Amino acid sequence: MPRRRTSSSTGSTSGSTTGAAGTTAAPRNRTPQPVTIRRRSFGDFLKAFLAFVALAVLLVGVPGALATQIGWPLPDGMPGLDWLQQEITVHTFLNILTVIVWLAWAQFTACVLVEMKAALSGVGVPGRVPGAGPSQLLARQLVAALLLVGATAASFTPGLSQLGHGYDANQKPTVAAAQATPGIFAQQQEQASGAAAALAEQASHAAAHADAGGSTARQGDTKYYRIQPPEGRHHDSLWEIAQRHLGDGRRYKEIFELNKDRVQPDGSRLSEASLIRPGWIMEMPGDARGGDLVEMPDEAPHVSPDVQQQISDYARTGDHAQGGGGAQGGSDHAQGGGATHVSVPDQQRPAHDGGHQQATAVDAGADSSFGLPEALLTAPLLAAGLLGALGRRRRQALWQSAFGSVGGRRGMEPPTPTGDAQDVQDALLVGADPEGVRLLDRSLRGLAASLAEESRALPVVYAAWLSNGDLHLQLAQPAGKPPAPWQQGQDQTFWMLARADAERYEDVDTAAPYPGLVSLGTMDDSRLLLNLEAVPGIVSLSGREADRAAVFASVAAELATNGWSDRMTITLVGFGEDLTPLAPNRIRHLEDVEALLETMEAETRQRRGALGAAGHDSVLTGRTGPAQHTRWAPHLVLLAAQPSAEDAVKLAELASDASRLGIGYLVGTETGDLPGAAWEMEITGQGKLLAPLLGLELDAQLLPATQQRAVVELFVEADPERESDGPTTTPPFLVDISEQGRPAVYARLVGPYEIIGLDTPDGERSALLHEALALLLLHREGVHPRVLSSALWPRGVTDDVRSALLDRLREWLGTDPDGTPRLATDGSGRLTLAKTVVSDLDVLRSLYHEATQGRGVDSRAVRGRLLTDALVLVRGPLLADRPEGRYRWLTHEIVDAQLPLLVADTGLALCEFHMEKDRAEKAIEALNAALRTAPADERLWHALLRATHATGDSDRLTALATDLIGRSGARGLPPRTEALLDELLPTWRDAIAAAG
Repeated sequence: MPRRRTSSSTGSTSGSTTGAAGTTAAPRNRTPQPVTIRRRSFGDFLKAFLAFVALAVLLVGVPGALATQIGWPLPDGMPGLDWLQQEITVHTFLNILTVIVWLAWAQFTACVLVEMKAALSGVGVPGRVPGAGPSQLLARQLVAALLLVGATAASFTPGLSQLGHGYDANQKPTVAAAQATPGIFAQQQEQASGAAAALAEQASHAAAHADAGGSTARQGDTKYYRIQPPEGRHHDSLWEIAQRHLGDGRRYKEIFELNKDRVQPDGSRLSEASLIRPGWIMEMPGDARGGDLVEMPDEAPHVSPDVQQQISDYARTGDHAQGGGGAQGGSDHAQGGGATHVSVPDQQRPAHDGGHQQATAVDAGADSSFGLPEALLTAPLLAAGLLGALGRRRRQALWQSAFGSVGGRRGMEPPTPTGDAQDVQDALLVGADPEGVRLLDRSLRGLAASLAEESRALPVVYAAWLSNGDLHLQLAQPAGKPPAPWQQGQDQTFWMLARADAERYEDVDTAAPYPGLVSLGTMDDSRLLLNLEAVPGIVSLSGREADRAAVFASVAAELATNGWSDRMTITLVGFGEDLTPLAPNRIRHLEDVEALLETMEAETRQRRGALGAAGHDSVLTGRTGPAQHTRWAPHLVLLAAQPSAEDAVKLAELASDASRLGIGYLVGTETGDLPGAAWEMEITGQGKLLAPLLGLELDAQLLPATQQRAVVELFVEADPERESDGPTTTPPFLVDISEQGRPAVYARLVGPYEIIGLDTPDGERSALLHEALALLLLHREGVHPRVLSSALWPRGVTDDVRSALLDRLREWLGTDPDGTPRLATDGSGRLTLAKTVVSDLDVLRSLYHEATQGRGVDSRAVRGRLLTDALVLVRGPLLADRPEGRYRWLTHEIVDAQLPLLVADTGLALCEFHMEKDRAEKAIEALNAALRTAPADERLWHALLRATHATGDSDRLTALATDLIGRSGARGLPPRTEALLDELLPTWRDAIAAAG
């Protein structure tokens, strides 16, 4: 269906074709043909006169007679209780009857007003007056007869009466709409004229195909509707037709199925629900209602013979063949004048076994009593981006604390989230699909690299669909044959990449081609990502403020943290929560629309000048290849506040050329009517994202206020620059390291995985139980059952399988001597291990904590023994022998960063302990033990250089320096290491050069 055009969207639509193809597609015939206009008969005027008299009598005569003959029927004051005991007289009875007549008159008057409003506005089905029934039917007939000869008759029955004479009437309003907003992309006025000429062309086709003759339409209750020409800014659509005549816009699919591929009066066919033309005939479902529907053409007195013949001819195609329509539909799409729309890709192959999207839905739909926020469980790309960014932030804080501390380690253990923040973190772990993000990123970059090798420009992509593991790109216009392994999709505007082909892509060194893609929601098991920077104009979002805010927060959070973008700027205006902590290098907040306009006017000028100086048509031609530059990074503006009328016009002017410049605008509106809006969307209170004129009804991706605050809290707590109230080196779980604290179950995780105290489970489930126990041992604070199941089965699992695993895990772990189960569930429903189940990592943390903050502080001997015992536990990296393909959840953890730092700290502390007594060899032995687990820690190498220097053996120090240079590779030694060697061995460069 054609999308609704505003004064700017008309231009934007055509502009997209102009910018992409170089010329605007012109109509085949711009000369309107003369059409026959039915003249009003004497009978029509007589009916209108009688209707006028009847309305005058009923609306004016009745109340006048009541007022003059009977008067006011109600008492003048408040009656007393004795009034109820009085005798009912004839006068009382007449007063009661008068009140009833007044109420009937008021109801009929309301019916007349409702019918008049519907007739003058052309909304089709008027609203119902409660309890009216026959009164409203009488009012409708009288109003229809009265308006039959008036100028508004055509708008009262838009379904059929506007054939022929409606096109010329709408030609001027179309141009006037484009001129109503001066300064918006000068080409829009020419494009609006082209649109008006196209309507005239459609009128000529309708007249050319109208052959006089008797009707042979089939008898029955079949109803028909004729697509109306645009009236100013309004365009007819299947959604609105279904809303008016079926009571539910979502039933547009029924109308589409009834009319798909049937030959229309202009010779074309309906192939997509989003592409309909004025003058087309639509067969309607049997329960359709409304005054602008026709059951049988020969029974409709106000339908011209030409229209009767068209409907009769169309009725004969009811049992039409389905073949051949698709090709023509594709041609019709290509000739659509650049109309931007989004279509769901065809499902051309069965669903892949184990795709994360479907599996996550199964798991996310599991036991809702666990209480995790569904908004993040059903947003795999958003969750993966947030989880990855949070992990990087926590690692940065950990490393910054390790290498910047003075007088001891700080921040060894990051704070454990609680409350809503803990639920949100668990939801991120369950819902995230990092593999999907990786495949999407590699696929897009691989496409860009392939096109660059063929010296082809990147096509303009409006949207991407992730469907059953496959990636579909919807192009603004046909761009030829896609490079292998990409394939042609359902038509020339779709490129498709199967998941199996995407998995064979390798990382390529090229810029992200479409960083403005962002998830909006799902439709028919397909996830839509809209390319905000490619939309030819503003994307508007209407709905309640809270619902709009949830959409805006989701969009902003995903843009700030997604894995398929290199760099971008996200400008937020009108956001209640400050989202800057998510990505301080990407997000910036502006106070108001005035500051936004000033900023964007300057950037728009700068980008236009930069593109012109570089000789590029758009950012796409300058984003990849040797000319790539940071200025081609997208700038996405999210304006959640409603702009004023004047500001909205200025935004429309800026957005008219935005897609070429890599700038996208998403603007919130309360009314749904925004100048320059190329695509209009609405978010409902039920979480549906509607874009009827684009043919979209999505289950929206949201980030409600509660989850938004919790996400921000997670990032604020992980901020490396955040000032801590005190040391946070105390481990979350301390072990009794005395002889009396011997555990019942002991797991060795630091190095090869071993378990002492339990029998090895039989069968293939042994590896699964071992992995589950490792996850629980690394999270002594507790693990949500859905986090555990998503870690073990990343592609999803059903409730019964998860429950069976937990039963086997409880049985395997057993109980303590007092009968306490070693696997329990806390008050929040999370799984926890008993204190008698211990890992070597727990012991290592406890030994280091006791040596540096406990008994070892006051006793040198105790400190040395504890540190030595701690290093003995280190046998290699964490879970060194884990099987291929398992323990993938470790990528979400920071324990892989914590363990090397903990081992390094232990080695440094023991080195210091020995150097206090000048035992350099012992210190070197401790440092070498730590380097086996933390080989990249610069602090250990510095301590090793100093300890080696203390031995007085310059050859040994030179050999160590040579080894360091070999390990550093092409990057060379770090500056601080070079400075230390200059201090300890000034001749080290010459010595190494001489040694070759």
